Amino acid sequence: MIWTHSIEELWTRKKVFSSIILCFFSSFDQISKILKSKISLPFCISFSIPCDPCINKISNWLDEKVACIHNLEKNLTALVTSMEELKAKRDDLSKRVTRGEDRGQQRLAEIEVWLNRVASIEKRVSDLLSARDDELQKLCLCGFCSKSLRSSYGYGKKVFLTLKEVETLHSREFEVIVEEAQTPRMEERPLQPTIVGQETMLQKAWKHLMEDGVGMMGLYGMGGVGKTTLLTQINNKFSDVSSGFDFVIWVVVSKELHVEKIQDEIAGKVGLDGFLWEIKDKNKKGVRLYNFLKKKRFVLFLDDIWEKVDLTEIGVPFPTTQNGCKVAFTTRSQEVCDRMGVEDPMEVQCLADNEAFDLFQKKVGQRTLGSHPEIPELARIVAKKCCGLPLALDVIGETMSCKRTIQEWRHAIDVLTSYAIEFSGMEDKILLLLKYSYDDLKGEDVKSCLLYCALFPEDYNIDKEELIDYLIGEGIIDGSEGIERAENI
Repeated sequence: MIWTHSIEELWTRKKVFSSIILCFFSSFDQISKILKSKISLPFCISFSIPCDPCINKISNWLDEKVACIHNLEKNLTALVTSMEELKAKRDDLSKRVTRGEDRGQQRLAEIEVWLNRVASIEKRVSDLLSARDDELQKLCLCGFCSKSLRSSYGYGKKVFLTLKEVETLHSREFEVIVEEAQTPRMEERPLQPTIVGQETMLQKAWKHLMEDGVGMMGLYGMGGVGKTTLLTQINNKFSDVSSGFDFVIWVVVSKELHVEKIQDEIAGKVGLDGFLWEIKDKNKKGVRLYNFLKKKRFVLFLDDIWEKVDLTEIGVPFPTTQNGCKVAFTTRSQEVCDRMGVEDPMEVQCLADNEAFDLFQKKVGQRTLGSHPEIPELARIVAKKCCGLPLALDVIGETMSCKRTIQEWRHAIDVLTSYAIEFSGMEDKILLLLKYSYDDLKGEDVKSCLLYCALFPEDYNIDKEELIDYLIGEGIIDGSEGIERAENI
């Protein structure tokens, strides 16, 4: 169908004014060209497509573009107001969630998602408002145009879409925001299949920890002696007894002490982690943990601490007879036990000869031990070289489990006697672990004292007074201010 309209009819249509605005999106020069071309047109124009639908679509499209610029100031004002209302709703919901968590409940996942979306859009709104003054200064012609149309349109569209998203988030209603916590009372931790020689120590440590007057227990001993294994066994015993504790919490501390990392792990175990937790600083996390845990009865295991852990800084209530809570930890230093306030720390010692050989035989296996009549006796010599250290017995026993000739066993004894670092698994599994203790010694003079002891023969009983004389004579200990002061050092 052919539609014919006069120019006067076209120019009197309400939405044709939008075509002038369209010209601004190209350039002001193109406006004049189009206007000039319109003046020279004949009074009748023929169209080969329906005119009204086409013009309506174009004008609607143009209206949307113009609105993003013309309504920019109004949308910005609405965005500020809506965002303030959304943050107020967020704060109210957060307080309700906190009250529920203090009662041992757990926030719903949809609440966490909603809070994350509010945090995300709050950042976007802040970025948009920071550019508000510059963008408003670009507007001209009563807000129908801009000195930089492309930039103003892009900014105006972001403001409009963000405003709609803020309004949508604010309109969301929640009937239920928390539920009864599903956090398990404790988590059983995996253990190595072969554990020898810790039965007596386990019974003693468990009995001591569960005594009414004991709130803090420290286990100390050299690296690789089995402290973590023993603490793990104690942890797992809570799955077999009805102890009445609300939470049994396990945290690995390690050499570098990071308070906030410990706080985050504890929060995850008791169900406090999430968006509201992540935005808190260390001090606020400590307060939040304390107010939650002070109403609970808990056991906290801290594995491998190298210095005093300040429970107050973390937010853990100090264990007392009144609150019935327990804290147990492992460390390599008896001094750390003293600094933590443990009056009777328990030393985890190396295995006795018989226990050590039992563990070694289990690691080697009867097939290898029975492959030659002399191997059992050679195995006893190799096991003795491990000095009862469970880690060494474990690693070396596994290495020797495939050695079925007496030549291989004799060679192993030679290597362990002369230069043990060449033995398979020694450098990366045993010496690396023991080196942490050496590196932790305070001062080069103390390290030199230890290394000096290595000059004595194997199994030699070193007399302390004799050693001091040697160290003064070697200049490792300064004797210039008198022998008595040097002996004290």
